[in-house]
Amino acid sequence: MHAPFLILETGQPVASMRRHGRFPHWIRVAAGLRADEAVAVDVERGEALPSREGFAGVLVTGSGAMVTDRHAWSEASAAWLRDSAEAGVPVLGICYGHQLLAHALGGTVADNPRGREMGTIALELHAPAADDPLFAGLPGSFPAQATHLQSVLALPDGAVRLAASGLDDIHAFRWGRSAWGVQFHPEFSTTHMHGYLHARRDALAREGRDPRALAAAVTATPHARRVLRRFIRHARTLAPGSMGKNA
Repeated sequence: MHAPFLILETGQPVASMRRHGRFPHWIRVAAGLRADEAVAVDVERGEALPSREGFAGVLVTGSGAMVTDRHAWSEASAAWLRDSAEAGVPVLGICYGHQLLAHALGGTVADNPRGREMGTIALELHAPAADDPLFAGLPGSFPAQATHLQSVLALPDGAVRLAASGLDDIHAFRWGRSAWGVQFHPEFSTTHMHGYLHARRDALAREGRDPRALAAAVTATPHARRVLRRFIRHARTLAPGSMGKNA
């Protein structure tokens, strides 16, 4: 039996996509985890942050909230993530989780000055990715799904930038040996991406974007999903059975 992963649920999918389940379900399935290998805690709705002991690692979901709004639940989660990362707990923040982790560790999060990034984007890896446990051996450029308005604009001290896109200079980073943030959504399938583009079609049109063209460009993103699955495997090598007595 493997120790379960803790999934911090920081938001809900857009209404039209909730028939496909909640974010923790999307992440668990994409990560290849069984139902008994993941425990979700809905921090946005006030569920208490648990002890870290007994979990193999932590994943943080996306959200429709903004890190810059400094909601009480978000700031409490940030403090918990900072302590977890400093204790060497394996952490992977996705989208909002990526931004929240960067904020927690002293980075800067704000509206992306280049505007909304949405659809299947081209992810470009930076040199440090070649030696990174989650990115090593992947192509230098590969597609990933993204949907966000805010971005990490400045990394925390000691963080390493791993990837960028045409609209976001910090699409992935590593802090220390066991904490990662990814702005893209490794858990998104083409169905998820199409659903989000449809839900945001009016906003995209107002911003001068062509929702139909973006939808036509959606493609599968297997390398992005490999990043998520590699985190699961790597976390288990770092902390077999649990996060350890000192977590």
